[in-house]
This record gives sequence, C-alpha cells and structure tokens, in this order.
Amino acid sequence: MRKLLLTVGAVAVQPQMALAHAGHHDSSAFLSGLMHPLGGADHVLAMVAVGLWAAVTGGRALWALPVAFVGAMLAGGGMGAMGIGLPGVEPMILASIVLTGVLAALAWRAPLAVGVAVVAVFGLFHGHAHGTEGPASGLLTYAAGFALATMALHLAGLGLGVALNALSARMVTRAFGAGTAFAGLALAMS
Repeated sequence: MRKLLLTVGAVAVQPQMALAHAGHHDSSAFLSGLMHPLGGADHVLAMVAVGLWAAVTGGRALWALPVAFVGAMLAGGGMGAMGIGLPGVEPMILASIVLTGVLAALAWRAPLAVGVAVVAVFGLFHGHAHGTEGPASGLLTYAAGFALATMALHLAGLGLGVALNALSARMVTRAFGAGTAFAGLALAMS
C-alpha cells in the first residue's frame, strides 16, 4: 500500500502532467475531448476522488455525485467555449482535488444536496477549463468526449471504492482519498 501511494504521489507531482493538455487538438474533436481529462493529473485525481467520495457516502450519492459533476462540467464547458469568464479556474480545480480527497478520506456523508452542490461547483470549473482549451469546431463531439472520459474516471473511483468497501477495506478507500488530497497539495506547490 505504501509503495502504491508513493507511486501515485510521485506521478502526481510531475508539473508537466498538471499542464499536459496541449497537443490533443490535432485529431478529431471527440478524441480531443476524450483525451483532455486524461491528459493532466489535476483532472484525473479530482474525477477519481468524486467516485471515491460517492462510494464511501453510498446510497443515492453513488449516482448523484458523478451525474452532478458531469452535468455542471458540460455547462462550464459551454461557458468556456463561448468565452464567458470564470475567475479562479485553476485554483478551483486544485481545490477540487484536495477537498474531494479529504471528504473521501474522512468518509463524510454529507446531506445529498450538499454533496451534489460541492461536486457541481467543482465540475463547473473543470468544464470551463475543458471548454476554454477546446477546438474551435466540433464542440458537441468534443464535449461528448470529455464527458465520457470523466464518467469513466468517476466509475473507476466508484468501482474501486465500492469493491474495497465490499471487502471491508473501507480504510483503504479512505487512504486513497487522503493520497488524492496530498497529491492535490503537491500539484498546488509545483
């Protein structure tokens, strides 16, 4: 477990990964969108952490948190593509990693409306980054790509958390949340 956390931490602090969004826009708009969330540790960590938090929360949060994030992300993507400014996008993306990691680590079972609101705000900022950095044409297929990749990352976190919880390894799920929060702090410091 310690080796895994150290490996995740080492990968997360690579500054080029945090800003690795350039270069995806030379293929189709869909592939561009699909690769954008996967191209930076900032998006990967936050999106997996949403799934982890949903898993430790359980109940309707299992689907509501990921759906809220993706829905708000699509709205933010539209804002970014239309040139509507949103202040503090990068700091909010970093905050999303740290906060959702901490919430998963603490296994905080927020009221559903609070959890949905938290991830929706973060989804809006992630989406804005996607929309701002997206291609000039093919916006709908680009958005479909980044929505699909985001759902896959949420499902990865959710699947990991649910599987570990089923094995009564809840502390491991919480450790992944803590590792995510620390990786977010490392990205913020780089």
